[in-house]
Order: sequence, then structure tokens, then C-alpha cells
Amino acid sequence: MKVSKAVKICLDYHRNHSKPNTVRSYEAILTKFGLIFGDNYLGKISSEDILTFLDKITDGTKQQTKRTRYSHLTAFFNFIINNIDEQIQNPCANQLLKKLYKTSAPVQWESFEKETIDEVIFRTTKLRNRLILELMARGGMRIGEVLKLTPEDTSGQKLLIRDPKSGREQEVIFITQKIADRLRDYINAKNIAFNHRIFPISYEAARSMVKRAGEMVGVRLRPHDLRRHAATYASRAGVPIEIVSKIILRHANLSTTQMYLGKVSDSEATRWIENLYA
Repeated sequence: MKVSKAVKICLDYHRNHSKPNTVRSYEAILTKFGLIFGDNYLGKISSEDILTFLDKITDGTKQQTKRTRYSHLTAFFNFIINNIDEQIQNPCANQLLKKLYKTSAPVQWESFEKETIDEVIFRTTKLRNRLILELMARGGMRIGEVLKLTPEDTSGQKLLIRDPKSGREQEVIFITQKIADRLRDYINAKNIAFNHRIFPISYEAARSMVKRAGEMVGVRLRPHDLRRHAATYASRAGVPIEIVSKIILRHANLSTTQMYLGKVSDSEATRWIENLYA
């Protein structure tokens, strides 16, 4: 089978079964691969061809991007082998290539204790800023999702996220009744139009606000630290990881969620064991 036909089959499959972001990723690399090797037979593609191709299309990019392109190309050949022609050898399954594009160990992020985040929020006196902090720290929202919210997206304790990062058409955020009440009162007090942004500030302004809020209690705080805190606190409070993953963080798989959960100190581990067998 020629590369051009294999590329078409693989892309048609993803367009019918995969999320938009996944489709775009595969289109980006397989279209280029087809332009260069379209008339070649799959079985004739060598590991050297793969290396030359990847070097060309990832020149100047970050290592993570290089790994992602290699992963997509590997998956393309595996798809054809598993579904169409099992006699083909995957040219990406080469020790040199595996070493060059080896996946790094998952990053385990530090997580702030609940008392620290509570102090950050309680010491933030401006209502707008406090709401932004709470939506991230209590609702697990990304800063970009918070800034895009409109009154139209609010319905009691449910917030609607349009065009989310996952590629889905929309997602739902669940917040506490207290935050929902404060958010509603803020919208009414500011008389914000139904389809206008609730928090009409830039990403950089929001990021600076979060940084200043952290500095008030002596910590270096970034917007995503608050989202990670929401996941870690829920997990340690006994919320099943499936709920943390699918409802709070809205991840596609549990392995991504694991990266968000903070490290457990020796003293905390001891406390949990004592409580468990008390």
C-alpha cells in the first residue's frame, strides 16, 4: 500500500472517531508526511527516512513537540499494521528513534495546603479578584475559562464552558452554592449584560493579580496552581479519583489527572495512616 492511501485511511478514521484537537494534530503531521512520501510504499519507508522527516519538520521546536510528532507517526504505522497490513514493520520502532524521542518522566507538581489557599482568598478584598481565585481554587477552572464566562453561561451551581480545551462542544463546571450566590450578586450589582464577559480583563492582568495575591502570604502563586489545588484537595478529602478527573478537571484520562495531584509529605502520610487505622 502506498503512503498516500494509508494517510487517507488513517485521517478518515480520526475525522469520524476522534476529537477535533486530535484530528488537527494528525492532519498537521500526516499531510506533510504524505506530501513527501505519498508515492512510496509503506514497507519501503526506513527508520532513516523517519529520522530525516522528523528532523525537518521539528527543527527549532521544543523537545515535547518533537516527541509528540514522533508519537503521532508511530501511532499512524501501528494503526495500519493493526487494521490493514500486519506484515509491515513499523520504522518508528527503532532503538535510536526511541532514545531520541524518549518520553520524559511525568512532572509531579507541588501543591499548596488548603490553609495557604484559604488565606490567599480571604485576604483578597476586591470581590472581582476573589471570585476569580475561588472559581479556580474551588471549581478547578482554567484562568482562560474564567475570563470567558458570561452571565449566559451561569445557571445556579452549574457553569457552561463553551469551546473548551478538550475539543468538545461544551463542558459543565460545578461550583458551591456560596460561590454561585456571590457570582450572581456580582453580576447583578455590576449590571453585566447577558452575553458580556463577567471579568473583562486580560490574561496577563489576571496572572499578575494571582501573583500579587500569593505574595501577600509569602508564596509564588500562578493561576494553574489553583486548579491543581482543587484537584489535590478533593482527592485528599476522599473524593474518588474518577470524580476528580471527569468532573473537576474534566480530563480525558486518569493518567493526566495523576500529574496534577500534589506530593504527599512524610507527616501527611503518617496522619492519613493513623486516621485510617484509628
